Amino acid sequence: MKFKESFVITISREVGTGGRTIGRKLAERMDINFYDKELIHVLMKRFNLNAETIEQIKGEKKSWLSDFIRFVSPMPAASAILESDAKFGKESYSEVTSDDIYKAEAEILRALADEGACVIAGRSGFHILKDHPNEKSIFITASKPNRIKRIMARQGVTEEEAVDILERVDESRENYIKRFTGKSRYDARNYDLSLNVDGLTEDQAVEIILSYLSQISD
Repeated sequence: MKFKESFVITISREVGTGGRTIGRKLAERMDINFYDKELIHVLMKRFNLNAETIEQIKGEKKSWLSDFIRFVSPMPAASAILESDAKFGKESYSEVTSDDIYKAEAEILRALADEGACVIAGRSGFHILKDHPNEKSIFITASKPNRIKRIMARQGVTEEEAVDILERVDESRENYIKRFTGKSRYDARNYDLSLNVDGLTEDQAVEIILSYLSQISD
């Protein structure tokens, strides 16, 4: 589906809502790029950390300074961030802080958005790209029981384990958003569209979003 506008769409979502899949399917329907795990891979290259470590440290309430010194010292020079993009030169990191991680994410997101229409999942995109032309932010939510059921089905875990995953991820993401944006990710004022997907399939959710985009692009 083509639109007159070159939309940059940010998808924020609660774990267990299918928000990532909805974002991917939306990008497929719109025939534009979808970015999610690619951003973590870029950060892994820049800071020489694995994905689990990045997400764990991002979610902690305390300062990341001591953790990053422990994890990354000595830090090699960073490689080019995107293989196809020379905007990101090599940079030497002797001391990495939480600010470095956030600034790197912001730099990456802005560069991707400048490349053209796309769908971006998570990574504080709703805040980082709020002033970008034609950026539209969407929040995907669902009831806790339905989120737990989805986590159990998708990850093959018990109900107790699913509740633990839900609570840990919710807290981690909220801590990160509040730290760097001063906002709660649950505040509907952050978004152009908030969608509760209870009772909806992923494809039905995509149709609702496409309908919304069609209305505002006319």
